[in-house]
Amino acid sequence: MSKRPTTSRGKRRTTKTTADLPPTINTSKLSDQLKELRLPTFRETHLPTAEQAAREHWTHTQFLADLVEKECQTRGQSRILRLMRHAHLLAGKTWEQFDWSRLPLHVTQQFETLRQGDFLNRQDNLLIFGKPGSGKTMLLSALGDQLVKQGRSVCFATCQMLVQELLRAKRDLRLERVIKKLQKFEALIIDDLGYVQQSREEMEVLFTLLSERYERGSVLLSSNLPFSKWEQIFKDPMTTAAAIDRLIHHSVIIELNIPSYRLDEAKKKQNNSTRSEDRSKP
Repeated sequence: MSKRPTTSRGKRRTTKTTADLPPTINTSKLSDQLKELRLPTFRETHLPTAEQAAREHWTHTQFLADLVEKECQTRGQSRILRLMRHAHLLAGKTWEQFDWSRLPLHVTQQFETLRQGDFLNRQDNLLIFGKPGSGKTMLLSALGDQLVKQGRSVCFATCQMLVQELLRAKRDLRLERVIKKLQKFEALIIDDLGYVQQSREEMEVLFTLLSERYERGSVLLSSNLPFSKWEQIFKDPMTTAAAIDRLIHHSVIIELNIPSYRLDEAKKKQNNSTRSEDRSKP
């Protein structure tokens, strides 16, 4: 009977069988499976990440956690880009570009709280009042920008554009569908209510939207008209009272009693131009 081979120290030499070897991975098949599962970042990074894991002696859990983290980061960034496209915010009107030194401290503090986005969870509204040029539009756009970057869904529209869209939808028998689409946004920004005089029919569709959104989603609204003049907007005392009641219930109200931002900018440009002319004189 033949003896099994032994080492020089008398120990048995173990021979690896096919079953002992790690299974060969069909990388092409794995790539196709990841594509089918819609994991593009996972698919793109799993091989270089596996090489890094081998070099640094990661555990299986560390390897998997790293891949999942990369996939989540990419999806989060893609979602924010998608939300930003759908938000229709004003270009260049971001939080960082707003001149916060123009606002009273208590107003700045209010916006610091609002930018956290908790008011959207409560379906609270935000109403901003101020004269033309006081920065209402810039503030709404800047706040909307911050909310989107937190992954919140936002839709920005001027009041005039919004009521025209609602009116067309009503005439085409699509009003319910359009309102349902707007309900999907956590924050609906309506800029410059009352800036342009609207017809009674236009205000009726706007009131319908506000009624449907009441306690279902936040409305962020700006106006240069105080509540006492809103009958000019809604054309009817009862409709006006009902609209105000729905908006101020669960709301934050901010009044911007500050000079016109555009007027200040015009004065700065004029002063800079005058100084340049003075320096150029012999």
